[in-house]
Amino acid sequence: MRLVGPSGEQVGIVPLAKALELAQEYDLDLVEVAATARPPVCKLMDYGKFKYESAMKAREARKNQAHTVIKEMKLRPKIDPHDYDTKKGHVVRFLKQGDKVKITIMFRGREQSRPELGFRLLQRLASDVEDLGFIESNPKQDGRNMIMVLGPHKKKTEAMAEAREAQAARKAERQGYATDEAGQAESTDEVAEAPAEAQTETPSEA
Repeated sequence: MRLVGPSGEQVGIVPLAKALELAQEYDLDLVEVAATARPPVCKLMDYGKFKYESAMKAREARKNQAHTVIKEMKLRPKIDPHDYDTKKGHVVRFLKQGDKVKITIMFRGREQSRPELGFRLLQRLASDVEDLGFIESNPKQDGRNMIMVLGPHKKKTEAMAEAREAQAARKAERQGYATDEAGQAESTDEVAEAPAEAQTETPSEA
């Protein structure tokens, strides 16, 4: 077999007995890393540590992996101003998270003869959130619905990183606030104890 040392150095081609002897000498495992090679390649390593580090790397990669999600928001052409603000708030949140948003205008009855109402509403919404997203798919009629897709300016990975930073900042702020409260409480206790000490030192009148 071709043997690789614990630091990646090439030991050379050695018999199995010699490789096992070296593994015992270094107190390491003999691991086959390329079985199809001729001769096969083995390496001296701490296999338990290797598995642990590999699992941690895979976990970190999954943590930082960004999956683009398409959220959906449904509106009516004659939506109430309060409902519009609520729906817009959801769209803003989705775009800040780095997700795409599919906006669907649902027409009913005679509303189907007024597609311009839905078009104007979609254009208004796109204008209201233009600092966070852009029109990725222009409004188009699909049966009784009109659909538009908004894409975020910010990448999903950037949004995730900012969210983690904000969470860490909030945590640090809470810890600082708790420390300040503890310090204030301690100062109050010291002030409260002072009169008692003064009172004990005052001699009593005969």
